[in-house]
Amino acid sequence: MRTKKQHSAGGVIFRERDGRIEVALISRSNQTIWSLPKGKVEEGESVEETARREVKEETGLEGKLLQKLNSIHYFYSSKEEKALFSKTVDFFLFKYLKGDVKEHDWEVESVEWFNIDEAIKKLTYKSERETLEKAKEILYKKK
Repeated sequence: MRTKKQHSAGGVIFRERDGRIEVALISRSNQTIWSLPKGKVEEGESVEETARREVKEETGLEGKLLQKLNSIHYFYSSKEEKALFSKTVDFFLFKYLKGDVKEHDWEVESVEWFNIDEAIKKLTYKSERETLEKAKEILYKKK
C-alpha cells in the first residue's frame, strides 16, 4: 500500500449568545460522528480560503477569520484508492457573521450550535476536542 499526502483546512465558528460561547458542529453517520467542518485544500487555494469555504459549505455559516488555532496530523487508509493517507488539517478560529445552519451542503447530515463545553464533550475525535479546548482558552482570555 502506498502513502499519499493530503492537506485540509477547517474551522471553529463561534458566536456569543446570552453571555455564553456557542460553536457549530457537523454530524455524519446518523449523528454518531460529530466533528469540526473541514475539507481538502484545492489547487490555487490558500489554507485560509479553504477553511472559510469549508466552514460555509458544511455549516451554512460565514465568519470572520480571527487566527490560526493549530494543525493536526493523522493517518487513514482508503480501500478504494488502495492507499494510506498522511493527512494534515489546519484549523482556524472564525467569529460568526451570518448564515443559517439549515443551509449546509449534502455531505453533512446536520449542523447544530452547542455551548462550547458541551461541544468539547460531543466531538468524536480527540485531536478535534483538543482544537476546541484551545479555541475556548483563546476566547475566554479575550472576555
